[in-house]
Amino acid sequence: MIRTVLFDLDDTLLWDKKSIATAFENTCNYAADITDVDPARLEKSVRQKARELYSSYRTYDFTQQIGINPFEGLWGTFDDPGEMFQLMKEWIPTYQKEAWTKGLLMEGVEDTELGAKLAERFREERIRSPFVYEETFSVLDHLKGSYELVLITNGSPSLQQQKLAITPELAPYFDHIVISGAVGKGKPDRAIFQFVLDQIGRTPSECIMVGDNHLTDILGANGIGMKSVWINREEKSPHPDIHPTYEIDHLEKLFLILDELNAVTN
Repeated sequence: MIRTVLFDLDDTLLWDKKSIATAFENTCNYAADITDVDPARLEKSVRQKARELYSSYRTYDFTQQIGINPFEGLWGTFDDPGEMFQLMKEWIPTYQKEAWTKGLLMEGVEDTELGAKLAERFREERIRSPFVYEETFSVLDHLKGSYELVLITNGSPSLQQQKLAITPELAPYFDHIVISGAVGKGKPDRAIFQFVLDQIGRTPSECIMVGDNHLTDILGANGIGMKSVWINREEKSPHPDIHPTYEIDHLEKLFLILDELNAVTN
């Protein structure tokens, strides 16, 4: 019988891609008002430079293990305990400024002061742009009280908590919130799933994992013997080697899956 539903956060409940895209759009439009850059081209250039710079730091392997992407790096502070987070805290302001400054340079604008302004503007725009999928709260309302709800998310504790802080309605739905940076391992590592199971006193057969990412959510659940639900809102192609137990295109379709699973065990 399924007693606990584990949810991923980014692009499962929160629409993080839209938040980042909106922050880029607003920041690049601001830059276009000051210079003659094309905002769409500037966004592409900044994204490229951000990826290049991000992978050059010696904390890169750690960020991959914990699950922190370059665009989260453009607005996070990473003021978290631990040697690697403290190293990130040291270089992240420079990274944020250089990504924008070098992106501008690719578009023919050499202006370090504007680069710094755009870095700050992007952080502000991202904080002002929290998006939640339209069905998120109605689904959680339906499940709350019938199931134990756990949020299991990759990332920096400070950044993931900030996402929850700017969407304050979300956190109270969850009985447990587990962030990879606080555990030391990120999805799909078996260790973070075992940590959750130990915390809640459940077996894998009593839980189901819901997430949008094959390589983290689905692979991780499969690896510990837990049923998984892939939320595929964008009609992505299935992964050739990683197979979810179920696939849905809307979170409300989770209800039928849970009803069927628990009807079998009753």
